[in-house]
Amino acid sequence: MLTILFYFFIGIVVVQLFYYLGVFGKFAFAKPQEVTQKKLPVSVIVCAKNEEENVKKFVPLLAEQDYPDFEIVLIDDASSDETLEVFEEFEKQYSNIRLVKVENNEAFWGNKKYSLTLGIKASKKEYLLFTDADCYPTSKNWITSMTSQFTMNKTIVLGYGGYEKIDRSMLNKVIRFETILTAVQYFSWAKIGLPYMGVGRNLAYKKEEFFNVNGFIDHIQIRSGDDDLFINQAANKLNTTISYTPESFTYSKPKESYKEWFSQKRRHVSTAEHYKFFDKLQLGLFYISQLFFFILVIILLSFQFQWIAVLAILATRYTVAWTVMGFSAGKLKEKDLKIWFPVVEVMVIFTQINIFITNIFSKPVHWK
Repeated sequence: MLTILFYFFIGIVVVQLFYYLGVFGKFAFAKPQEVTQKKLPVSVIVCAKNEEENVKKFVPLLAEQDYPDFEIVLIDDASSDETLEVFEEFEKQYSNIRLVKVENNEAFWGNKKYSLTLGIKASKKEYLLFTDADCYPTSKNWITSMTSQFTMNKTIVLGYGGYEKIDRSMLNKVIRFETILTAVQYFSWAKIGLPYMGVGRNLAYKKEEFFNVNGFIDHIQIRSGDDDLFINQAANKLNTTISYTPESFTYSKPKESYKEWFSQKRRHVSTAEHYKFFDKLQLGLFYISQLFFFILVIILLSFQFQWIAVLAILATRYTVAWTVMGFSAGKLKEKDLKIWFPVVEVMVIFTQINIFITNIFSKPVHWK
């Protein structure tokens, strides 16, 4: 039996090495990108629901972008706080701000996709750049950096949306590592020519891509997925590219309690259930291989079965994974996470297992 487990362990490590070297290495070892301003007409779209404090801080950062031709479409999704009033003040202050007021609709109650659709239809520019109400760009060249990756054929650009660093917080390290891992995955598969998701915190596409797939209509009944389900449907190897220059990043304030973060990740995982079959397969295979890697290491070393070979294989896997994730973290300006890789990786894996089990027995709460 232990012999069978040992060979199974070797197979699992081969799968892991395929992912880290064959897939994730496409991003980790990619050359730096060049940024050339293309002066495309851009609508920056922000949908907010009860985000009064965040929009006060972050909308001015969007309005002050150094870009020649852009508007900001602010969508108030039936907020019950002062979000709409704040938006109205900004509309008076900035001439390039367009306000969309959304009232609750019985057919689309609490559905962010309905509000985004109204905002997209109200936008006047050919290219759309999305971020969330609780996000902010790292520089005044965010629009320039994201739109610089558009070409005649590349009409969808996937960006990186990170989280702020909190010193001496292990939870923060875990959150940021999970965010990096997710970004490395969707960046790498996009570079291979198999894009499957993006994040609404930092995403751009030409407006025609939205109408080519009839917007969100095919998954309008699913509360989440205005970003990843749309990309899963609309993106392909011909029309999709990525942006990973530091000036193209956005940041958000991370959750400060494990319970809040766990709930957030439950929503994300439940949305992934609606991906295309291949995308669910490759994601599932990666996470299953991670889980079995640790389980088999523990079993084999507990019985001291071929322990020298097991340790050698373990060292090889960690050297490769650590190197790839280290280079990726450097590209995404998260270098401090390199030394924490062995710890945070295990914590993320077992959180994902907990999420999977929890989602089987109850449904997560989405945008209200």
